[in-house]
Amino acid sequence: MDKRIAAAAKRIPADLVVKNGRIIDVVNREIITGDLAITDGVIVGIGGYEGEQVIDAEDRLIAPGLIDGHVHIESAMVTPSEFAKVVVPHGVTTVVADPHEIANVSGADGIQFMLDDSEDVPLDVFIALPSCVPATAFENAGARLTAEDLRPFYEHPRVIGLGEVMDFPAVRDASADMLRKIRDAEAAGKNVDGHAAGLAADDLNVYAAAGIRTDHEAVNAPEARERLRRGMYLMLREGSAAKDLAALVSVVNERNARRCLFVTDDKHLDDLVTEGSIDHHIRKAVRLGVEPMLALQMATLNAAECFGMKRKGLIAPGCDADFLLLDGDLTDMDIHEVYKSGKLAARAGTVVSEGKTASSDVLKDSVKLKELGADQLSLRLADVKANVIEITPNSLHTKHRVLEADVADGHFQPSTEKDLLKMSVVERHHRTGNVGLGIVKGFGLTAGAIATTIAHDSHNLLVIGTNDDDMLAAIREIKHIQGGIVIVKDGRVLASLALPIGGLMSDAGFREVAAKLEKLNETLPELGFQGDFNPFLTLSFLALPVIPELKLTDLGLFNVTNFKHIDIQP
Repeated sequence: MDKRIAAAAKRIPADLVVKNGRIIDVVNREIITGDLAITDGVIVGIGGYEGEQVIDAEDRLIAPGLIDGHVHIESAMVTPSEFAKVVVPHGVTTVVADPHEIANVSGADGIQFMLDDSEDVPLDVFIALPSCVPATAFENAGARLTAEDLRPFYEHPRVIGLGEVMDFPAVRDASADMLRKIRDAEAAGKNVDGHAAGLAADDLNVYAAAGIRTDHEAVNAPEARERLRRGMYLMLREGSAAKDLAALVSVVNERNARRCLFVTDDKHLDDLVTEGSIDHHIRKAVRLGVEPMLALQMATLNAAECFGMKRKGLIAPGCDADFLLLDGDLTDMDIHEVYKSGKLAARAGTVVSEGKTASSDVLKDSVKLKELGADQLSLRLADVKANVIEITPNSLHTKHRVLEADVADGHFQPSTEKDLLKMSVVERHHRTGNVGLGIVKGFGLTAGAIATTIAHDSHNLLVIGTNDDDMLAAIREIKHIQGGIVIVKDGRVLASLALPIGGLMSDAGFREVAAKLEKLNETLPELGFQGDFNPFLTLSFLALPVIPELKLTDLGLFNVTNFKHIDIQP
């Protein structure tokens, strides 16, 4: 502090001075001029300064580093250290990550891995502890985390709070362990995040009364307004499967914008590489009519204030020197350079140092299956009427349909004409032998099968297909590669991506993972897929029994509206 004060007072030169830049003041939403002085990775002044090192910004805009307020890094299928190499060039210098995906597979060991692997990377990774492992009592996950299990993690400086509370009934019914988790977070001075998918106004009262202060599950304008009216922070989500920004942004105005911020939640690696992260939110919000400075404020200051990050979110003395040099204006968000703690981290879309790589010997061998045969995939139907899961493209919500299915000898027959495919969730953590069976509509496949161990949130093995033989072949390949994504047609593996770390993340570099993802996408037309949505991410949420309306777990078909399992027959 002595050194920073001396530099601020101009008694000594600053470590770094950025000259000839136009500094964006996100508090007043205006552009100011002056040198930007930095010492020990902290901004010490704006004005006229001399420095040991000088950078000429060449009249570029200087913006605060962007903040992703809620992300599951595992959804990018790479480790935190690789994830940093992807999002930092897009201007993201801070994320709030909820590792409940890997925690549902590996418990406390999974959380510790995410903390360890995100050390010494050019990205501040704050961790929100998974509140619901398992997400509900209606499925089998790989682990169970109680309040006692989570409590020691609050001593870590990057643990910022309790992650999204997905089990609303546990809050409503004042479950002892859930209340302990919330009280522990509050006692530690930490935040509590929400997950209010499909909740009515009265239910939001319960959430808010419990001290839950954020939500990222609003999917339309009325839902967004209800959250804001109850004093919650509204997280505008734009990921790979859930693209809610366009439906929500009309709610944002001059009066309420300070309670609004951007999140990606779940975004696949290929979309992060090609489309971007929070920088994409800004560009899209501006196209939808949001004033550019306001969009930047939502992506920086608002997110920082939401989580109590006192040194993040703006260009000002005493704040961390996380900033961007932008070519052009905010409309394009054309990022020239990214600085983290006053050091160059990325230039022209590429990190300046590849840095660390993930450990390759942790959280492996997580796919534990009993041998399966055709009998376990046989779905009995006594009548042609069946409860069917219908996907909603680019949304996590599904529709509960009652449709006529093809039946032969008392068993469901997939129909490409009716676009009714067989779906199965196979328990893969404890060798229980559980196999949940259902029918799904909306993928449009005409051949083959797709299988994955990315199946939120318990991450059992999930497979859809047009025939049992390809589904079985896909299951066996998943077991062989110990998790990942597989495409099979006529008994042959056409493309695959191995994710051996918990069945969720690769131990390879992000470029190799991106190349294999591209191969998977290029292979989809061979199965007849022609949809304008991400089928892998859409598939991965069909086993999540906390987002309406109908889902499938390893224990069977689940009605989220009534929060209970139902039979395949109406």
